[in-house]
Amino acid sequence: MLEQLIQYDKDLFLFLNGLGSPTWDGFWMFYTTKFNWIPFYALLVYLMYRKLNTKMFVLTLIVIVLMVSFTDQVTNLFKYGFKRLRPCHEDGVADAMRLVKSWCGGRYSYFSGHASNSMAVAVFVGLMLRSKYKYMIFILLPWSFLMAYSRVYIGVHYPLDVFSGMIFGALSGFGFYKLDKYLQKRFTLQ
Repeated sequence: MLEQLIQYDKDLFLFLNGLGSPTWDGFWMFYTTKFNWIPFYALLVYLMYRKLNTKMFVLTLIVIVLMVSFTDQVTNLFKYGFKRLRPCHEDGVADAMRLVKSWCGGRYSYFSGHASNSMAVAVFVGLMLRSKYKYMIFILLPWSFLMAYSRVYIGVHYPLDVFSGMIFGALSGFGFYKLDKYLQKRFTLQ
């Protein structure tokens, strides 16, 4: 059963990765690079600042830093716990795929940190800003889905890696959103 699921995952990876073309490679490399999104993150921070007073804004930034650190660390625990090779490191897959990057990245792939972090941010910020910007979630979720897909496109993660990362990220984003709400309520009462 597990072997069949892994084979389906490899087949789906080769299909999706094979849809790529040199015409789109630059776009997906740009999209998957976290540092290119700094202006977008700055806009989200600004929108949160406008919604909250200074004390609550600082508290929320601390919660976000904790959330991203948490998702990163749990992602690494899974990667080194499961030790699933990245597609570009796996015999039989590496020679049949397109690797868009000049290097493959770390050895292990399960699950995707890009997918988990982007989904955590999307869920957290989408929930936080929904009262003021009710359609924000409809921007953030597709942004996160595309971030996850970019990892398959460039050849560094299997679909199951990004799907699992997105689920974990959504749960983390929701949990840290609840934590932020709880802390804000506690600090407001003091």
